[in-house]
Amino acid sequence: MMIWNTLGVAAAVAFACAGCNEASNTSGNLNPAPPPVLAEPTVSALELPNTAVHEVPAAVSGRHYQLWVSMPTGYERAAGKKYPVVFVTDAAYSFPLVRSIRSLLGQRGRNIEEFILVGLPPERQMTSKDSRSRDYTPSIPVRRSPSGTGEYSAATYGEAEAYRDYLEQQVFPLISAEYDADMSRKVFVGHSYGGLFGSYVLLTKPHMFSTYILGSPSLWFDNHEILKIEEAYSQKNTDLPARVMLYAGEFEKPGRGPRYFTSVDLVGDMQNFARRLESRGYKDLSVESSVLGDEDHLTVFPALVSRGLLWALPGHGPYTSG
Repeated sequence: MMIWNTLGVAAAVAFACAGCNEASNTSGNLNPAPPPVLAEPTVSALELPNTAVHEVPAAVSGRHYQLWVSMPTGYERAAGKKYPVVFVTDAAYSFPLVRSIRSLLGQRGRNIEEFILVGLPPERQMTSKDSRSRDYTPSIPVRRSPSGTGEYSAATYGEAEAYRDYLEQQVFPLISAEYDADMSRKVFVGHSYGGLFGSYVLLTKPHMFSTYILGSPSLWFDNHEILKIEEAYSQKNTDLPARVMLYAGEFEKPGRGPRYFTSVDLVGDMQNFARRLESRGYKDLSVESSVLGDEDHLTVFPALVSRGLLWALPGHGPYTSG
């Protein structure tokens, strides 16, 4: 669009100058008037219909977060209908994608039940990488110093507990108050570090969500710290009230070729984690896992979120593919 506008301005200026030159030649004026100054074209920001942005700074830390909310088609406040709520991490990428999947694949509730979508973007004025590294990880990994002379702690990690509590204490009450949300049917969707964060919430405050869709969870983080968290949970609890679906792509493991990892085995970690949860015999826990063919770490999310939503929130049917 910017190129088109620039070309349009150039053409208008050329036309105006041609007119001025023609006038100067007929009048004998050697100093023709300059062409008129044209206003710069304005480019409007793209807006997604039926969406809202809430400023929700964290009360304890003062960090400035937003919430992005998208209502389903036909949503009317106080119409008596309550909708399940899907929360997605890494909202800069996931929010518009999940919104589009709800619209196209969902088929207005036929394939996927209509739901309120809540996007969780990074803290404002922080990069997505820095914000997610801090908010989605449960511990501070110890790393070798660049000189190799000692160890140091990476201070930008390990604040999943604070972010979890922020969601429970500030985000959930706002969604409950502002929208016709069925807060007993909250679905968590996270990928990579987002999947790790979901695993942490599952093993510390599982009641926060009724359903967890955990894609390519970074269970390897900090020498598999999440397994220590699960062990601690199992020592104190016999129930784990949640439905859990874990996904990974076929290439998310060591192998030869550009789509494989060099060392991290997300597929193996995911499968071992699912077996570990099942072996505990937790009451009220349903856990499944699936490896998606021909997908790598960068391509897997659209596939897993489509399948995950079909699993988590099946529509009224019968299913239609278009």
